[in-house]
Amino acid sequence: MIASSSFAADGLALALGYFLGSIPFGLLLTRFAGAGDIRAIGSGNIGATNVLRTGRKDLAAATLALDALKGVAAVLLAGALFPGAEIFGGVGAFVGHIAPVWLRFRGGKGVATFLGALFGLHWPTALIFCAVWLGAAAIWRFSSLSALLASLAAPIALFAFGQQSGAALAIALMAALLWWKHRENIGRLLTGAESRIGQKA
Repeated sequence: MIASSSFAADGLALALGYFLGSIPFGLLLTRFAGAGDIRAIGSGNIGATNVLRTGRKDLAAATLALDALKGVAAVLLAGALFPGAEIFGGVGAFVGHIAPVWLRFRGGKGVATFLGALFGLHWPTALIFCAVWLGAAAIWRFSSLSALLASLAAPIALFAFGQQSGAALAIALMAALLWWKHRENIGRLLTGAESRIGQKA
């Protein structure tokens, strides 16, 4: 990735990413499908894992795909409109998802959007994220733990691939925010109260 050359371009890319990331697809899809307000179900989260608790696997899959695609789109659009500011588009999308202004800054946990931004920035690292997630899920059956470990692996992988330190640092900061959004999950993991994949909350 080329280093960004303009503070204004960085800010515009960040704003563009935030706008895209703040689209609450999980909430919109469940409402349009007549499944009610996803915020009143399970964990109250607007992401794919909670959408799955409605029993609608199709809606959960669509939410996962769209939340990831908005991360990809933010990076690619930022790169096309503001060359060198791709990472700011990705960061904006992630922040927009976890803190959308339309929902009083109460958004999702950002895993799918994090992954989408990774695919837009450096697809080999995104594949490592997926591999770590799948491996952890197969062993422990905790979606939250899988996401935490995969997000931890992402900035390490970027460094290992020789990507710009700025990009790796940005992904590390995003991972820190992802961990913060999972603080309640971490507490339940430590006490043995966390729901496993496929188990209703």
